[in-house]
Amino acid sequence: MFVQLLLLLTIIPFVELAILLRLADAFSWSATLSLVIITGIVGAWLARREGLRALANLQSEMAAGHAPADAIVDALLIFVAGVVLVTPGVLTDLCGFALLIPAIRAVVKRRLHRFFTDRMVTMRYDVNMNHEHADDDTFVDVEGTGHDVNDSKTSLP
Repeated sequence: MFVQLLLLLTIIPFVELAILLRLADAFSWSATLSLVIITGIVGAWLARREGLRALANLQSEMAAGHAPADAIVDALLIFVAGVVLVTPGVLTDLCGFALLIPAIRAVVKRRLHRFFTDRMVTMRYDVNMNHEHADDDTFVDVEGTGHDVNDSKTSLP
């Protein structure tokens, strides 16, 4: 994973630089520089707008009493889009603008969900040994002591 990330962080800047140099040769340096600046400004504005929308969605999900996992992933992807959009480059701008489109973001969320679900191991401990109420959520009440184990002044009984 480290090698893949290292390659990604070294190859992409070189590809971006090659594209920007080709654009500068085909058009002009000022047009290429203007393209980089304009896409950065527009991308930051769009990311801010979508981020505020995601924040409102997150707040409404929490107010309704639902777990806002989907809204959190949306906000994270919008943040990544914003970071990618303010970096100079054509490919990164295309990826950033794509992440700001809700339909594309939904596809990315499904793939991320599948990626993490395939790699996650879940275990459930069943406290009902007799399995009378196996479908019910079980609450176990445990008596505690008044001693803080992190406090050096108290000693365990």
